[in-house]
Amino acid sequence: MVSFPSSLLALLLLVKLFSNSGEDQKTRNGILLKDVTLIDGNGGPAQLHMDILIQGDSIAAIGKRLNAKNVTILNLAGKTVMPALINTHAHIGALKGTSTVPANYTRNNVLRQLKKYQDYGLGAVLSMGSDRPFIFETGLLDSAKNGRLPGARMFSAGYGFGVPKGAPPIELAMDQVYRPSSAAQVAVEMDSLAALNPEMVKMWVDDFGGRFEKMDSTIYKTVISEAHKHKLRAIAHAFYMKDAKQLLDNGIDIFGHSLRETVINDELVSLMKQKNVVYIPTLSLYAFNVIFAGNPDFITDEFFKTACEPGVYEMVTSEKYRSDVKNAAAYKGNLEGFENALKNLKKIYNAGILVSLGTDSGATPIRAQGFAEHLELELMVKAGLTPSQVIQIATINSAKVLRIDKQYGTLAKGKKADLIVLDANPLDDIKNTRKINAVYKSGKQVSSGPVSKN
Repeated sequence: MVSFPSSLLALLLLVKLFSNSGEDQKTRNGILLKDVTLIDGNGGPAQLHMDILIQGDSIAAIGKRLNAKNVTILNLAGKTVMPALINTHAHIGALKGTSTVPANYTRNNVLRQLKKYQDYGLGAVLSMGSDRPFIFETGLLDSAKNGRLPGARMFSAGYGFGVPKGAPPIELAMDQVYRPSSAAQVAVEMDSLAALNPEMVKMWVDDFGGRFEKMDSTIYKTVISEAHKHKLRAIAHAFYMKDAKQLLDNGIDIFGHSLRETVINDELVSLMKQKNVVYIPTLSLYAFNVIFAGNPDFITDEFFKTACEPGVYEMVTSEKYRSDVKNAAAYKGNLEGFENALKNLKKIYNAGILVSLGTDSGATPIRAQGFAEHLELELMVKAGLTPSQVIQIATINSAKVLRIDKQYGTLAKGKKADLIVLDANPLDDIKNTRKINAVYKSGKQVSSGPVSKN
């Protein structure tokens, strides 16, 4: 073995230090994105020929013709930069291939899905009431939420509240859900949930098209009141207008899905506005229920195909699947519910009610994680909203729902540099959000999008 004198080792270390100092200085001083079309997430028009200076994990400056010394300069003329998307209703971990079962929920599968969301431009995702103990016990959730693990930041509603032998269907890996048979059980269960510091409390009030018994009103009233005692917000999965009215009267904070039994009346819209509720439409969920009866325009798109779990693309494009969807007893009702959901979103948004992005992706195999979020944007435009309004919903509105809007949701000086670089402007065509060139998390490029550029 060859040995070196200590003086020579010291000299070698100094040479290495000075040879790397220039590159280290460039890294410390940041990245300058030059000449971009900027969509800042606030709902205004695009700003042309803008520069964005990123230092560390945050945005140091935004303006025209910025200058900075010793930075990495990226000329992005022709590119559009917007904030990373934020999903306030998804399910993480249990989906793998064509199955959604408890055995799929592993550390590796959770991290794999967070990486997929990130590749599709998601900066943060809220897992809605279907998580499992180990993410809390091992610190995985805390690390993912704070950006210490690869992939989108993960937030959680812990374990939701459902109905014994009812919704949510236990076969969809919902075996950790609280299922009180009486209101008296709720307080102890809520204490247990609150100890996990969830973002909110999920309830399944719906009967899933008559398949199950609905949650008793005395139970959901108690869930709401006990949640509020712990300063937690309550979010409901509901369908019927009568249930929506009762939930509002009992203090519900968020509707986690579209109200779609019928076109919503002005009285209920007014009450929602008065109660300051949040509305998460999950339009893509209802689209996925019916769209594979035909040939949707995205069916051969690599952006969609890449999002599908192994075996899912083959399943949904098979003649048997198409026939089964179209001939299902629920097809007509699903189609009507989808149309009602589109109309209700427009009425609710026009009333000034806060709307955020949510998709329910990951709950079943056909709700493709990553793609569902971009389809949701397209469907909100189909409902009558402008691309600018839709991007605001998917960025700053969603950040407000997760209470992270001081750091995320818009691109501004001092905010975290979570952003997407696009090859085309989505204000011209909302589908341009799918033309992902790069994804940045905390000031570093972490993805070039889900589809290979080769």
